[in-house]
Amino acid sequence: MPVRTLHRRPGPDRAIARDADIDPSMVMRYYGNKAGLFAAASEIEVHAPDLTHFPREEAGARLVRHFVERWECDETLTAMMRVGVTNEAGAERMRGVFAEQIEPVLAAVCPVPEEAPTRAALIASQILGMALCRYVLHLPPAVGLSHDEVIAWLAPTVQRYLTAEHP
Repeated sequence: MPVRTLHRRPGPDRAIARDADIDPSMVMRYYGNKAGLFAAASEIEVHAPDLTHFPREEAGARLVRHFVERWECDETLTAMMRVGVTNEAGAERMRGVFAEQIEPVLAAVCPVPEEAPTRAALIASQILGMALCRYVLHLPPAVGLSHDEVIAWLAPTVQRYLTAEHP
């Protein structure tokens, strides 16, 4: 009986290595695994709104609405969240997006701009927490909320984190 050889399609790491004309082991050496490679290769642009163009009391609701709409239309964000919680390269990529794209937007409206990193982390805990529950874990109560309900629940807390005086 003849022996059959199964041919595997090359994985993304091998295809990338082939395209770059390098050994596949180099891809794994620098990126650790496919998740790390994904994190490094993913471009994430959150298109955070310029909150200085809106009344201060609407900032929290505008920010939450923006992110709910982004999560709904960009599966890269969901994929990056999955990678970010399981892979250091993914977490580092998320931290970079946070520092480069979110903190400056918040610093522009914070009563104390030096507190922007802390306030941004507090806001992220709310927005990313909901995203994790709604888009990654698919918790029925979180999935069942309408966009307006998510905004109504999260906006007051985000508004407080964004504009309130230090507690």
